[in-house]
Amino acid sequence: MDRFEGRCWLDWWANTSTLLGSVDVAVVITASDAGWDAHGRLTSDTDEDRDGFAFLCDQDPVFTLRFEDGSTVAVTVHPTDDHRRFTLTEYTGKL
Repeated sequence: MDRFEGRCWLDWWANTSTLLGSVDVAVVITASDAGWDAHGRLTSDTDEDRDGFAFLCDQDPVFTLRFEDGSTVAVTVHPTDDHRRFTLTEYTGKL
């Protein structure tokens, strides 16, 4: 895969059984020499969704990126100032 562009969800888990929030996002992931680069945006323009996403990012920026096929990868979200756009890096710590 050199490039993926599509709809995904950023899920924020309080623990292994409690999903506290999920936000619908559009992401672009490209292959790079270091592995991959990813950026995206919220698909919703509502202040409520942006504020909820900002709150979760402030609590802990580690989310699960969930693809339409159900596959997942742990990521750290690096939001822009308005919390509508972001970059992603792979989370390598312990969940």
